[in-house]
Amino acid sequence: MDLPFFYLENLKEKKIVLDEGTSKHVISVLRMIKGQEVQLTNGKGKKAKATILDDNRKKCVVEIVSVEEKEEPAKKVTIAIALIKNASRIEWFLEKATEIGVTEIIPLLCERTEKEKFRYERMQHILISAMLQSQQAWLPVLHEPTDFETAITHSNHSQKFIAHCLPDAKQQLSTIIHQQSWAISKMRAIILIGPEGDFTSKEIKEAVANSFQPVALGNTRLRTETAGVVAATLLMQV
Repeated sequence: MDLPFFYLENLKEKKIVLDEGTSKHVISVLRMIKGQEVQLTNGKGKKAKATILDDNRKKCVVEIVSVEEKEEPAKKVTIAIALIKNASRIEWFLEKATEIGVTEIIPLLCERTEKEKFRYERMQHILISAMLQSQQAWLPVLHEPTDFETAITHSNHSQKFIAHCLPDAKQQLSTIIHQQSWAISKMRAIILIGPEGDFTSKEIKEAVANSFQPVALGNTRLRTETAGVVAATLLMQV
């Protein structure tokens, strides 16, 4: 059975006092006691096994007994996804994208974005929970909301895609991946996912002018968060 897994940003010390929330979960919820072991990660590749020294429910003390360094993923996939009115749908996307293994997420502000409020701390907590649930040691980088022009002009990814629903010339992303699987296994890719109502023609033209390749994600029209998950799955599958 896997050991309970927790996030701790700083894993530099051998003896660590867990924060009150984590301490309460370890001691009061899981009812763990002195001598039992937990796993910790800093979300940057370090995974540690630690033994409980003091089972205080507010200030649980653990001692690290072994450390494992997980290699940074060779493939780096960035999803730049438009914010939408229903925050719970974006939260669902963040959870699933983390489980799939996406390395970077950019909340996108487009011409048709209707809601710009973004609760960063809550969204970061969702990523951490999903990372722990899926037993990973690398936390996706979550950006603050970024305007469309900044996102397309500052991208230095080797593979750049924009998914849209307009009847313009575009390829299926799945076809591109199949044809270029040899190059995509260690790629740095970004894909733009539009808001409810899709990208405007102007935005699509600007993206193409900045070397983004227009793609489709299937033969049906997808919700924003569904499109994000489909894109993440396709890009991570190789």
